[in-house]
This record gives sequence, C-alpha cells and structure tokens, in this order.
Amino acid sequence: MLVAFANRPVKSPNLELADLIGPLSYALDLTEGQPKDHCIRCCYIGMALGRALGLPEAELADLFYTLLLKDLGCSSNAARICELFLADDIDFKQGFKTIDPGFNAALSFVFKRTGLKAGLSERIRALVKICREGERTTQDMISTRCHRGADIAAKLRFSSAVQEGIRSLDEHWNGKGQPFGLTGNDIPRASSIALLAQVVDVFHSEGGPGGVATELHKRRGSWFDPQLVDAFDALNASEGFWEMLASPDMPDWLLDTAPSIAGLPVDEEYLDDVAQAFSDVVDAKSPFTADHSNRVTLYADMISEELGLADNHRRWIRRAALLHDIGKLAVSNQVLDKPGKLDENEWKAVRLHPLISENILKRVPAFADMAQVAGAHHERLDGKGYPHGLAGDDIPLEARILTVADVFDALSAERPYRAAMPIEKALAILDEDTGTAFDGECVTALKRGLERLSQVIEQPKIASNQTIAA
Repeated sequence: MLVAFANRPVKSPNLELADLIGPLSYALDLTEGQPKDHCIRCCYIGMALGRALGLPEAELADLFYTLLLKDLGCSSNAARICELFLADDIDFKQGFKTIDPGFNAALSFVFKRTGLKAGLSERIRALVKICREGERTTQDMISTRCHRGADIAAKLRFSSAVQEGIRSLDEHWNGKGQPFGLTGNDIPRASSIALLAQVVDVFHSEGGPGGVATELHKRRGSWFDPQLVDAFDALNASEGFWEMLASPDMPDWLLDTAPSIAGLPVDEEYLDDVAQAFSDVVDAKSPFTADHSNRVTLYADMISEELGLADNHRRWIRRAALLHDIGKLAVSNQVLDKPGKLDENEWKAVRLHPLISENILKRVPAFADMAQVAGAHHERLDGKGYPHGLAGDDIPLEARILTVADVFDALSAERPYRAAMPIEKALAILDEDTGTAFDGECVTALKRGLERLSQVIEQPKIASNQTIAA
C-alpha cells in the first residue's frame, strides 16, 4: 500500500517575504562557492551602509532584496566557465573574487587556474583560445548572468529597482564594469552598495576585518564611489558592527527586521512562483538540464493525477518537483557535464546533491515539509539508493513519484554521456527495475499519463487533416 507523506490540504503559512527569500539565498551561495550565509551577510553589510547613508524606507526595501538575490543569475555561467577555463566552476568563481583588481592580476589568475587537470596540449589549446576569445566570452558570460538574474527577479514580482540593482551588480564607478559600462551616478545605488558589500564579505571571510578597508581603498574611485567607501570607513570603525556580523543570531535578527514591501503577499500563487523561479536557477546551470525541472514536474503531476491525488496534494508535489534538484547548485559542472565515467570523488559529489536539497529546503519554512521528499528522489525500494539508503515503505509516496518522473526524464532527454533514448526504451528500463528501484503503481500511472498526453497531442493533427480533406 502506498503511504502518502503529505496527503493534506496545502495551507498558506504565516510568512513574511524575508522568511521565504532569506533562507533560499543559501542556494545562491553554493553556486558561487561562498561560505554559508554569504548573501545574508552581504545583506547585513549593505543594509547597515544604506541606513548610515539615510536612504528612505522604500529604497531600503528594494536594497534588501537586491542584496539577498544579487546572485540569482550566477548559475548561468557555470558550464561556460568549465568549457573555457577547463576548471571547476565553483572553485574558479570563489578564487576569482579574491584577486587584486586589474588586468594583470586577472590574467595571472586565469593562467594559473586553467586546465590544471588537463593534458599539456589541451591546456595550451585552452590558453590560446582564452587569449583570442576570452575577453569577448567573459563579457558575454557577465551580461548573460546579469540579465538572467534580473529576469528571475521579475518572475519573483520584485520591482524594477530590484531588477536593475541585480542587472547592474558588476558596473564600476569608472565605467569599466559590465554589462553596460555605466559610470558614476548612472549606476543604481543598490548595485554599488551590493558590490561593495560583496567585496567586504569575501575579504572578511578570507582574513577577518583587518584587510577589508585596504581592499576597498584599492578600488576607491575605480570600482566604487569614493563617498561610499568613506561611509563604510565610518561603519568599519563603529562599535559592534563586526561583532554583529559574526554573531550566530545575525541572520534571524536581519530577517526579523526586514523592510516590508507592500502588495507582495506570500500566498499560494506566490509560493508557486518562487518554486518556479528557483528551479530556473537550477536548470540554468547545465545545458543538459535545461528545462529538466519543468519536465519532471509535468511527469510527476501526470503520475499524481493518475493515482487520484487531490488537487492541493498535486500542487504540493509540483513544488517539490520544481525544487528537487536545488542541491545540484553545489556540484561542479566539471562533474555534471562530464561525458565519461565519474571517478570516486565525482560520484560522491553527485550522491550528495539530494541531501543538500533536503538541507536547503529545511531552512525555508514554506517548503520545509517537502525537504524529506526532495531528499529521497534517488532512493530505491530495495534500499540501494542514496543518500539515506531508505527502503520499502520508508520511502514516501511523493518521493516514489519524483523518482519515477526524474529517472524517466533523465533517460528520455539528452545527457553528456549519451543521446536521448526513445520513450519506449526508457519505459522498458523502468519496467526492468520495477519492484526493486521503482514503484510499480507509479510506473503504470506514468504510462497511462503519457498515453493520454499522446492522444491530446495527436488530436489537433487529426482535426486539421479532416479540415483539409473537407
């Protein structure tokens, strides 16, 4: 008998917007290789600076969410970093943030980090390509990341000020930033504050507060408005600023004191939008997983409908399906997009991603009840799955549904190590492992759903042919 983990109506939690977005920002930290709560700390730093500058409440509210969501588009450049630099994208991005400003430092970093695990000839080819195309490709990657982040912020219903704050994160005071080359006061103030807060947190995490002012003054007048650096100097010297940043209570305090945004309620429709938006962040990480979460959601909903689950239950499962792979943001594209067999360490990294998904969703009150389900989508009925080795009835119905939907999409879509399989072959593989890996009722429900879908797709063709014949 199938046991439902969440067979109950979906209820709107009593949540503030910050309680939803703040914990989800941890997922963005992962794709940038930053320590836990990087975006939260940047938000604390940037809001302290905004208040010191006397910004009005409406501008502070936009600044708050610009800071939390500054890295929304960062997953979109992961695959291209791996391809261009033959490097672990997460490690590369983490290291690049700590280099000195200027062309020579960037060039030295690239030469030291490119193709470390590649053969000599492959490394030389990559370096030659970087010399020829690197500047144009890097500009394109930054532009893609900035625009994609702004587009996702729009899906989350944030204001144009938040969208532009994210889009212009890499603009520099002297006009040598990206993607537009804006100068001076043409740069949104939220962008300038967010970039400064990012530099502060990165160098504080590397070596404590001692070197932060030095790094900011290196960039004073080039990256940053001199008045902004001067305002931070006053914060740097203020009592309690650094102590609060390091306090374990700071994240809760920050979210509890978040400015409110009128007209943006955290209702059921908004939770759907948030799940969809963060699934877009995940799927942007690899060309081989583009739209994967949406397809898994479609198949999971098919199965749920065929099993006769209630509409509100199906809605809950759709959210879990959209967010099930959020832990993949912590896995390098050198692993995700590898065309050959994974080595032991690479396989360990892959096997951790459901557990990371589970841990991220546990942090989000609105999604905490689906954390166990998302974390179990690679478990098997015979106990040979991962990450927990669950077996039989210990695997909830919703997780069994996700497993079948996820594996079917993985088989029927193109992957770096093989071409897409025909639907019939993918279903045959599911049949072979039914009862050991997959739940038979879920597999049967998927087949029925696919058959119904094929009839719907074919029907317009029949009607069109009849019209032509007439």
